[in-house]
Amino acid sequence: MSFEDSSLLEQMPPVRGKMAANAPLKDQTWFRVGGPAEVLFRPEDFDDLAAFLNGCPKDVPLTVIGAASNLLIRDGGVAGVVIKLGPAFASITAEGDKIKAGAAAMDVNIARAAQKEGIAGLEFFSGIPGTLGGALRMNAGAHGSEVKDVVQSISALDRHGNKHTMTPKEMGFAYRHSDAPADWIFTGAILQGRTEDIDIITERMSFLGQTRGESQPVRERTGGSTFANPKKHKAWELIDKAGCRGLKMGGAMVSDKHCNFLINTGSATAADIEALGEEVRRRVLEEFDIELRWEIRRIGLPQKKT
Repeated sequence: MSFEDSSLLEQMPPVRGKMAANAPLKDQTWFRVGGPAEVLFRPEDFDDLAAFLNGCPKDVPLTVIGAASNLLIRDGGVAGVVIKLGPAFASITAEGDKIKAGAAAMDVNIARAAQKEGIAGLEFFSGIPGTLGGALRMNAGAHGSEVKDVVQSISALDRHGNKHTMTPKEMGFAYRHSDAPADWIFTGAILQGRTEDIDIITERMSFLGQTRGESQPVRERTGGSTFANPKKHKAWELIDKAGCRGLKMGGAMVSDKHCNFLINTGSATAADIEALGEEVRRRVLEEFDIELRWEIRRIGLPQKKT
C-alpha cells in the first residue's frame, strides 16, 4: 500500500524540520517490515515540534516513533503524520547524581553516559532496546528495574504544543504501562541515580551485557520482548511449555533462543509476525487459560487485499 494520492501534506503548517509524504518506514524498524507513513515529520528542535503541534489540524492522527525497536508497523502503513524525533531530542547530560536526557536518546547511551560519570542505578537501561521516549511510555524495564524506579520528572508536549512537566506519580506507572495521555509527546526526563565507583558500575554493566547476549537473540531482526509477563508467570516459559519454541508462520519465527522474541527470518511481512504472535497467544490461552498481553506496540493498517 502507498499514500501517493494523499493530499495531507498540503494541510500541514510550515516547519523548519523535514517533512515528506508517503515516506518508507520499514528500514527504520528493527523488524524491517511495514508500510509507509502518509506523512513523516522530523522536527528540527523543540520549538519546531511545538509550533507544528499548535498548527496541525486536530483531526489528523499523530503517531510518534523512536528507534522502532519494540514496534510492529503493519504492511498497509500509518495514516496521518508519523513524528520521528531526531538529534535535537537526543542530548544526555549529567547533573550531579542525575542524568538529564532527551526522549530520542538511546537507552543504552543513557546507561553509558551514567557509567562514565560514576552514576549508578541506571545500568539496566543498557538492557532496554530503543529510546527514552518509548521507555517512558511503557515503563520499560530490564534486570529487575523499571523506569518508574529512577525517573524524577518527565517533560512532554500536548496536542496543542503546550509544555507539561510530570512527576512519576502523575504518570500512573504500572507494569509496562503509564497513564500519560496517549496524544502527549515526551520530550525528555530527569533520571535519579547515585554516586558510585566507575569500575564497579563498569563491571556490573559488562555482566548485564554478557547475560543479555547469551539469553536473547540480539543479532536477529526482532522487536524485543513480545508479550508482558502475566502475574506470577514468565511469558517465555508459558510459550515454551505451549510448544511454540521455533514455531514458524511465513517468514516469522518464535526464537529458539528466547521464546518471548519473534524473529523476521528474512522474508516476513508484518502480517506474518502479528499472526504468529496471535497463534502463540491462542496456544497459551488454550493450554493454561492465561491471556498474554502484547508488549510490542502494533500500529498502522493491514495490507489491502487485491
